Amino acid sequence: MTDCIQQTFDFASCRGRKVEADFQGGEISSDGGLLLLREVDRRLDLIRRAAALLPDSRQQGKVEHSTRAMLAQRVFALAQGYEDLNDHDTLRHDLLLQTAAGKARALASSPTLCRMENRADRHAAMALNSLLVELFIESHDTPPAEVVLDFDATDDAVHGRQEGRFFHGFYDRYCFLPLYVFCGSQPLLAWLRPANTDAARGTWLALSVLVEKLRAAWPGVRIVWRADSGFCRWRMLRWSERHGVDYIVGLARNKRLAQAAGELIGKAAEVHGRTGEKQRLFGWIDYGARSWERSRRVVAKAEHSAKGSNPRYVVTTLEGDPRALYEQVYCARGDMENRIKEQQLGLFADRTSCHAWWPNQLRLLLSTLAYVLVDGLRRLALTGTDWARKQATTLRVCLLKIGAVVTRNTRRVRVHLSGAWPWQEIFALAHARLRSG
Repeated sequence: MTDCIQQTFDFASCRGRKVEADFQGGEISSDGGLLLLREVDRRLDLIRRAAALLPDSRQQGKVEHSTRAMLAQRVFALAQGYEDLNDHDTLRHDLLLQTAAGKARALASSPTLCRMENRADRHAAMALNSLLVELFIESHDTPPAEVVLDFDATDDAVHGRQEGRFFHGFYDRYCFLPLYVFCGSQPLLAWLRPANTDAARGTWLALSVLVEKLRAAWPGVRIVWRADSGFCRWRMLRWSERHGVDYIVGLARNKRLAQAAGELIGKAAEVHGRTGEKQRLFGWIDYGARSWERSRRVVAKAEHSAKGSNPRYVVTTLEGDPRALYEQVYCARGDMENRIKEQQLGLFADRTSCHAWWPNQLRLLLSTLAYVLVDGLRRLALTGTDWARKQATTLRVCLLKIGAVVTRNTRRVRVHLSGAWPWQEIFALAHARLRSG
């Protein structure tokens, strides 16, 4: 049966003029912002370094699409909002994506990209995560006095009967349970794990490796790690204390903690009953779980409102005012959750639909590399502006998705961006900053 594809489209008229559309515009791209991301990659040298870490057993003399070009094709496409491999069957002919990938002809097809992903292995995953740490260290011109490492896990819904598929009771679905580590807006680890495991599994190993790498680069740096109560494990607390690493970690509520903080909780309830206003009181208590070898200092937050009592507890080695430690230090970890959501919802970190385990780990890291590019754009080109805090999806819609007419010959690639595009000034600023480096 013949497939008939409509060539022209009629729309409602405008002031007596017929309105027609077709797909005969020629070399036009909707991704003019790829030029900026390409400059970010030039500054970070991200794609070349990442490609060198991926396995490639092909006979190089017969290779048409290098690992570097395919990795660039995949990562730049994710940053621009193309999550599926099938998109590349057409997208591979986009001149701007070809330019960003360093090619002057059609890029790899979806089956070729799929084969690249299926070559992934554990060694490549570990090497790419090490690259994230190297990029973080290189982003500092001078050694920082302190770094705060945020640990968190999240659910990543599975798409079928994939390797490592398990049901998670808390999330009430079949999923993976990746572990993330961020410092500020920069990722240091993205590691895929099965969901039939403790949320803190692998955290001690990740922490010890990160501490070793950071201290090798900055011997005098103070390291603090921060996490919710799912990561409060006595072995990690003891290891941190023995190695001079500070921590501030949530502590799950229990009867003994409530008893130790009873006076503070009672006072909050009494003042609320007298004034009718929500109360938040803070104080220090000493607490030692049965599995701990000794007691530790805990920040107790006694909160009472019309909904009743809502105490919270945080164990820490940090000194200072308990309210400031809770509100300004511990609660700041919530920004990491925004970074994870940004990566999952805006850069498709949850598109782990391969059957095998290590290709899915690579997909998580491809999303992380795309995030590094977008965050690099914010840090290197947009700092000091309102754009520096915009999410990846907002940056994509407003700054990266620009209509462009592209012409290419043997001497140059010329890109004519839309003259009616409203953010030309910020594009010019980003360009000037990226090219000056």
